[in-house]
Amino acid sequence: MSAEPLHRLAARVGLARDWIDANNRPQQVSDDVLRQVLAGLGHPAGNAAEIDASLRAVEQAEDSEHLPPLLTVDIDQPLDLQRYFSAASQVRCSLEDGSQRSLTLDAQARLPAGLPLGYHRLDIDGRTCTVAVAPARCHALQDCVEQPPPRCWGLAVQLYSLRRPGDGGFGDCLALEQLARHAAERGADALAISPIHTLSAFDQHHYSPYSPSSRLLLNVLYASPGVVFGEREVRMATEACELEATLEALEQHTLVDWPRAAEARLRLLEALYRHFSQGEHPLRADFDSFRANAGEQLEHHCRFEVLQAEAVSSGLGADWRNWPKAWHDPYDPEVEAFANAYPARVEFHAFCQWLAERSLQRAQDAARGNGMAVGLIADLAVGADGAGSQAWSRQDELLAELNVGAPPDILNRAGQDWGICAFSPEGLRRNGYRAFIEMLRANLAHAGGLRIDHVMGLRRLWLIPRGAKPSEGAYLEYPLDDLLRLLALESARHQAIILGEDLGTVPEGLRERLADKAVLGMRVLPFEQQPPGRFTPILDWPDNALATTGTHDLAPLAGWLSGRDIDWSHRLQLIDAATELHWRHTRALERDGLRRTLEQNYGPLRDDSALIDAAIRFVGHTRAPLVLVPLEDLLGNDEQPNLPGTTTGHPNWRRRFKASVRELLDDEDAARRLELLAQAREQAWERDR
Repeated sequence: MSAEPLHRLAARVGLARDWIDANNRPQQVSDDVLRQVLAGLGHPAGNAAEIDASLRAVEQAEDSEHLPPLLTVDIDQPLDLQRYFSAASQVRCSLEDGSQRSLTLDAQARLPAGLPLGYHRLDIDGRTCTVAVAPARCHALQDCVEQPPPRCWGLAVQLYSLRRPGDGGFGDCLALEQLARHAAERGADALAISPIHTLSAFDQHHYSPYSPSSRLLLNVLYASPGVVFGEREVRMATEACELEATLEALEQHTLVDWPRAAEARLRLLEALYRHFSQGEHPLRADFDSFRANAGEQLEHHCRFEVLQAEAVSSGLGADWRNWPKAWHDPYDPEVEAFANAYPARVEFHAFCQWLAERSLQRAQDAARGNGMAVGLIADLAVGADGAGSQAWSRQDELLAELNVGAPPDILNRAGQDWGICAFSPEGLRRNGYRAFIEMLRANLAHAGGLRIDHVMGLRRLWLIPRGAKPSEGAYLEYPLDDLLRLLALESARHQAIILGEDLGTVPEGLRERLADKAVLGMRVLPFEQQPPGRFTPILDWPDNALATTGTHDLAPLAGWLSGRDIDWSHRLQLIDAATELHWRHTRALERDGLRRTLEQNYGPLRDDSALIDAAIRFVGHTRAPLVLVPLEDLLGNDEQPNLPGTTTGHPNWRRRFKASVRELLDDEDAARRLELLAQAREQAWERDR
């Protein structure tokens, strides 16, 4: 049987058969893998008949004159519609503001330029669609500052790592609010936080912030009910649940005990809800308004949580893909009937989301109200759990049978499977990019910026069939032009900057496309070198990317200098003796190279603490519009939040700072480094203006 139809089908749906690996060597996806990935995309390809049928369906869909529900166009540019309409067709345009315009397609069947930014409805020859008119670029830092060029700075923090009295064992939105105030008082422009997407309510052992149940809702554990109800009401609920001793014990831990802490927090939230739902609470109107405005996506999530709890208790399991068929459909009458039978259960989850939303908004208000140019920078995970709420509620737009990951490379010879699912390009187009737009809006609602994890996913993703090895995947292309326009439009509407985590293998030309749209890339000090140890000079760092001393997946500077990350890899037997020896030798050369570079700029450095001081000054002196310094580097900590490639052995996403959030920035090392960073940014602005 000829494989040509299979390859043609793969090409038509954007699946790359040929690709270049991290060593710049050509690779080719096997036919067996292509069949499996195509099946996960909804195109059966197990035999010649299936391939022929799938190919016909795809070609008919692409070649038809079916008008998509949403089209995108850059502002002041015409929109080519000749595929769907003839020249001189009349257009009735309903603008987003409610006004009407009458237009005529030109001789090339193009919609004339001139529509304002926004989403507008077109009615042409009895057919309708929405056109999204996007700005030339995203809202940028230069739009946030009074005197360009922007030379802003901020901090990066894992939210759970913060401490405050009465926090119950992990950082929450009140701790974030307090940190925002203190950082703003010291001149910070931004505060980048770890993802706060909702996780599985069922499995509290599953707490990676990058494996969310949904990227549309918040992790309710981070809610700070005291800022909504007052501390007295929360204290009464705590006493009623007899949680005082448990919460106090959890607060003493050096690591977050997620299962116990989550159980205690949910018990407290349940007690608060019981009191809230009795009689007419003074905040009932605010809650009802929130729930009504949140609409379908909140209602679906709350119903999912109730269904999942019922499925687990009845032995069906937490994964909706194994539930009865009727429960697969959020709109099925059985789902509706079940939700109606348990209104209080559904309302409880909406109540928790309300508390989390109000708590997060207070933190952003504190950041901006105290002078930050940007405020909070939210973190958008690259995908969602295929067994979770978002994949259940948007099944035509998420690929629940395929996992996102990475092919084998120098650092991960077996490749990576991140255990999350991604958007379907075809599903997005079919549904007018609904799931993408609602996700952007949800994450920009209470932030002045958004960091997009693995921003290469706007262009392509490595997708792996469930149960297959990471190497048994393929790259799927995404509609980059449409996604970038929608990103720019939502960024402008929310007046929020966009950061793109572009570390790793970046497709050719993508960084330039992102820069054109004012999406800031990332440059990380340990990576800014020609190995081993020839670091990029200060003035050679780009002005279209943020600069930082580290990320959550790297050892902080103190740990990098001492080889703490190598120690962990040795302890967990992630590397063999030869690899360890080579790694330590290379690290010594890199460390010496960094010291030489810093001493050329700042003179002799007596010890590692002085070297960290100089490293923070160094990134501060670059031309980067924004510099972010992790709190771990301000404090000189040596342990990293997450060790990639591990799920056990290393305490990923559990480390807490020793001091209270009120004391963190007054730490001697932190205070000194904050001052050095602020001075460096001011000097960089004076130099570059």
